[in-house]
Amino acid sequence: MTCPRCKQETPSDADFCPECGTRLATICAHCETANAQGQNFCKKCGQDLGTGRSPAGRPFMSPSSYTPKHLAERIINSKSALEGERKQVTVLFADLKSSMELLVGRDPEEGRTILDSVLERMMDAVHQFEGTVNNVLGDGVMALFGAPIAHEDHAVRACYAALRMQELVKRYAEDALRTHGVNVQIRIGLNSERSSCDLSGMISTWSMRP
Repeated sequence: MTCPRCKQETPSDADFCPECGTRLATICAHCETANAQGQNFCKKCGQDLGTGRSPAGRPFMSPSSYTPKHLAERIINSKSALEGERKQVTVLFADLKSSMELLVGRDPEEGRTILDSVLERMMDAVHQFEGTVNNVLGDGVMALFGAPIAHEDHAVRACYAALRMQELVKRYAEDALRTHGVNVQIRIGLNSERSSCDLSGMISTWSMRP
């Protein structure tokens, strides 16, 4: 490898140039993996190293990629309260209605753009009311209110999130109809019950990030 600054040849395993100290590796903004100069995508998670965006088709690959930082920190801090605890929670599930019929025959990139735009608005609504998106299910999301971030009014928050979700997607649907000629509609379901939720995998993912 040649140092981009001093043009000296460097060892293949070097992260810094031994001649001038220039960093030779590109650090992935998503997973903090060091990648060799000249690589376009992270060798660990596939994120675009030039733009900081995930590659097409993989924008919601892990909770740390779509959870706001302030919510992730609160969830990490509540880890001890989760272990072995059962509590009343409200579960929200939302998906894109007739997604297969909507996207069939379309260019893959166009279809991905439509789907991702809907998913982003779904998650924005959940996060606005401090819910946790614990699963992205292809054309929909499942979110929890009341765990791991405790709220006595979790059911009310979930209802407000559902209303906000409808509002955001309705606005996008008007644009999608003009731009892509598609009729975007979503379905939302809510349920409150007492259960135990294992979010240890999600928490460990956030904990690994600085």
